[in-house]
Amino acid sequence: MPWNLPIFLTWMRVLLIPVFTVLFYLPGGWIDPQTVNWTAAVIFAAAAVTDWFDGFLARLWKQTSDFGAFLDPVADKLMVAVALLLLVSLNRTYVIFAMIIIGREITISALREWMAQMGKRGSVAVATIGKLKTTAQMAAILLLLVGLKDFHGFDLILIGNILMFIASVLTIWSMFYYLKMAWKEFQNPAQQ
Repeated sequence: MPWNLPIFLTWMRVLLIPVFTVLFYLPGGWIDPQTVNWTAAVIFAAAAVTDWFDGFLARLWKQTSDFGAFLDPVADKLMVAVALLLLVSLNRTYVIFAMIIIGREITISALREWMAQMGKRGSVAVATIGKLKTTAQMAAILLLLVGLKDFHGFDLILIGNILMFIASVLTIWSMFYYLKMAWKEFQNPAQQ
């Protein structure tokens, strides 16, 4: 396993998941509930920033590796799945949103693995629709983690769920986009 700063940042995201989770399960009275919310939001935001930063550094310093390419999306998906499950358990978002997003992540991860085994991973590379989905999803999760109904006149839970709805629509759209790209590979006899 290669060891460099980009991989270290990715491992930090993985290690932040239990810290992030434990915050919500500390005994009552240890930490003010709103402090828990803000701390969780800051941890999640830091994970989102390091997600972009580790990939940027790996490409800049030419430190990309197969292990990093494997670990990076795993860390992302674990953090998002844990955050969604926590938000559902806190009644801040809807189960259907979590089911759509987590289900899509499993489906596309399996599709990418399958396509990689066939030497066609590039046909399901990240597209703009996937980046838009991720942006809406991350913004929604951050707002829902803060969880305030009145933040300077804004209902962050309502706004977060509107963004979660948009992220869910983009999630379904992007899933069909990737499935369509993969299907084209199977329809192209020149590639078989």
